[in-house]
Amino acid sequence: MHIVIMGCGRVGTALATSLSHLDHSVAVIDMDPLAFRRLGDDPESRGIRPIRGVGFDRDTLIEAGIERAGAFAAVSSGDNSNIIAARVARETFGVSRVIARIYDPKRAEVYERLGIPTVATVPWTSSRLLKGLLGETTTEAWRDPTGAVALLHVAPDEAWVGRSVGEFEAATGGRVAIVTRFGAGQVPDEETIVQAGDALHLLAPVAAVPAVKQAASRPPEVVSR
Repeated sequence: MHIVIMGCGRVGTALATSLSHLDHSVAVIDMDPLAFRRLGDDPESRGIRPIRGVGFDRDTLIEAGIERAGAFAAVSSGDNSNIIAARVARETFGVSRVIARIYDPKRAEVYERLGIPTVATVPWTSSRLLKGLLGETTTEAWRDPTGAVALLHVAPDEAWVGRSVGEFEAATGGRVAIVTRFGAGQVPDEETIVQAGDALHLLAPVAAVPAVKQAASRPPEVVSR
């Protein structure tokens, strides 16, 4: 997959390096040519192409290969620039996976409502950005010291919207501990209804993790009544 990154700071560099190691092609946009030094010598030999320019400029984005990109990450140092670039990538070029780093978590909620996933700088890292770009819907967030129980971060299939947490638990065999909705966490009960954009933190036996991932990534079974 081809991925365009705006911002060649520490996060952008880490993302580009990780993606190239996974055999994705990457274009990194930055206005400062000195920023590309972070990419090391001859980055193009590793599938990373530096592009000097403004990350929301149409011509710059086209030069970076936005028209064939499967994902776009805006991780510059400016909230406004990141959001503008993310919206251009999504709305003008139709990139399906778009994510933006936001320094102000209060503003992040507003942008989430616009359909652009945002990552607040303080509690998140480049590894979570990477998972968002590659479309992973279930990832392991924690494992107890004995290795028996895992806490999974789950973005359930859209067909789960309108179904209850109790139904989701019955299908996955896990226990939903936290529902994160518009950036705010809440402790659900069995009657809590899954809404669009919800992220679930689910506890499950480690041995059951593959089954949980499979169940969470597909529509719920049709139950006869």
